[in-house]
Amino acid sequence: MLTEFNFFGVFMAPIVVYAIAALPVTMLIRFVLWWSGIMKWFWHLALFEVALYTCVLCLMILYV
Repeated sequence: MLTEFNFFGVFMAPIVVYAIAALPVTMLIRFVLWWSGIMKWFWHLALFEVALYTCVLCLMILYV
């Protein structure tokens, strides 16, 4: 169950913690995609990166 996180006396919503945790995961996936050359296949890179971050965030919310 999602509960609030206590960060030095400040209660934060779980979505904030998941959003911050999704950043390094997204960066790692982006690095692997750039290294393998798959990122060249996408027409609009910024749109793909936002969609990738959104997918990672949703998967973290569902399964973590």
